[in-house]
Amino acid sequence: MSTYMSKEVREGLKAAQLAALKKTSRLRVLVGDEFHPVLRLWKDGFAVEEETAPALRGLVDIYDGGQHIYQCLIVASEAESGEMRYEFKRNTTALDQAPLDFFRDPQAPVGLLSK
Repeated sequence: MSTYMSKEVREGLKAAQLAALKKTSRLRVLVGDEFHPVLRLWKDGFAVEEETAPALRGLVDIYDGGQHIYQCLIVASEAESGEMRYEFKRNTTALDQAPLDFFRDPQAPVGLLSK
């Protein structure tokens, strides 16, 4: 059996893999006012489609659906098999409230009832 595949078949398989990754991923990266689908996310970085995403650099936000999950400082790493990979210089979990600068006792009363 031959393992040779024509160029058209290889390109078709690569396009099908990218389409499947875009369909299954809920993750998006926000750059300026534009969202780009994240194909894969790992501990040290993420990948987007090489053809549609612009050259990303600097501060970006990563969303899971509508939920803001990370604010990241990124740098381009490499392009491989239709993906542009980026590495995190800084990856901070996004919070919905400001962090406290004091210890809050979990047993403290929530409010004060007055007469």
